[in-house]
Amino acid sequence: MLERFVDRILPGDVLEHLSKIPSDSVDMCFADPPFNLEKKYNSYKDQRPDEEYLAWCRDWLTELVRVTKPTGSIFIHNIPKWLTYYAAILNEHAYFKHWIVWDAMSNPLGKTLLPAHYGILFYTKQPKGFKFYEIRAPHRKCRVCDSYLKDYGGKKDQMHPFGALVSDVWTDIYRIRHNVRRDEHPCQLPIHLLERIVLMSTDAGDVVLDPFLGTGTTAIAAKALGRHYIGIELDPEYQRIAAQKIAQTTPSFYQGVYVSYYLGKIQSIRDVDARELFPPQLTAPEKKRSKVKGRMEEAEILVEPVLQPVLLEKQAEYTLA
Repeated sequence: MLERFVDRILPGDVLEHLSKIPSDSVDMCFADPPFNLEKKYNSYKDQRPDEEYLAWCRDWLTELVRVTKPTGSIFIHNIPKWLTYYAAILNEHAYFKHWIVWDAMSNPLGKTLLPAHYGILFYTKQPKGFKFYEIRAPHRKCRVCDSYLKDYGGKKDQMHPFGALVSDVWTDIYRIRHNVRRDEHPCQLPIHLLERIVLMSTDAGDVVLDPFLGTGTTAIAAKALGRHYIGIELDPEYQRIAAQKIAQTTPSFYQGVYVSYYLGKIQSIRDVDARELFPPQLTAPEKKRSKVKGRMEEAEILVEPVLQPVLLEKQAEYTLA
C-alpha cells in the first residue's frame, strides 16, 4: 500500500495525505514546518494565533510518529521557541534522543541575546533498536595555511585520518546566503544538512518522508543517497521546482559508498564506511613499537649474511658426525 506514495510529491494538505499513509511504514521523517513568523510563502498564511498553530502542529506531529517504523526516527527543524512546544507533544508519543544545535548566523533583534542557531529535535519510535550511524566530518582547517584549527590537546597522532565524529552541535554547515544558490522559497535548507541526517538514520533503500517538502531538499538528499522519498507540498510552484530538481539528481558516491559532498569535498560520511576507506591512524605508542620492530628486522637482515658461513660450517660438522 505504501508503494503508491513512494518517490512522489503529494500535492495538497499535509494532514489529508498523512492520514492515508499506513502506520509503521516510513523509516525516517523530517519536518521543517512554517515558523508562524509571517514568512512569505506562496500558498500559506504564516501567521496564526498561537493556540491554533500549536493545535495544528500537534495533529501532524502525532501523525508523523504513527507512520514511522519502530526502528525509525523523527527529526523536526525549527526555532527554539516552537521546538519547546514540539518536544512536549512528542514526549507523549516518542522517545527523545537529542536536541541538535545547528549554528546558523542571524540578525540582531535588539534588547535580547543574538539568536544564532536553529534546533533539530531527534526522536525515535522506540527507546532501543532504532537505526543510527555515527557520522564523521572533515577536520577543520585554516583556509590560508591549511593547518588544523583544533590542536586536539597534543594528541594529533590519534586523529582519525578523515575527520572527527560529529556531536550534537553542528558548526560546519551554513545557511544558503546567496540568492544565486536559492530557490524562490523563504526557508530553504542546504542539501548537505539533510544528507547528514539521512546518512545518520537510514540505510540505502529506506523511505524518507517530508510533510513540508518545499522545493525538494529532503527528497533530493534521499535520492542522491539511494533512499526513497515521500514529499507533501501545498504550493504548486514549489512542487514544480522540486520535481525538476529531483529529476536532475544523481547518486552521491565515493569509492562505492554513499557520502555527502559540498563544494567538491566530502562533508559527511558514516563511520562504518570511513573505517573501510581510510586506514587507521597509529597512536604514539604504536608508532614507537612499529619503529622498534623495523629496526630489529633491519638488524636481522644485516647480521644474516655475516653468520651464514658459520651456520653452514656447523651444519656440515653435524652431518659428518
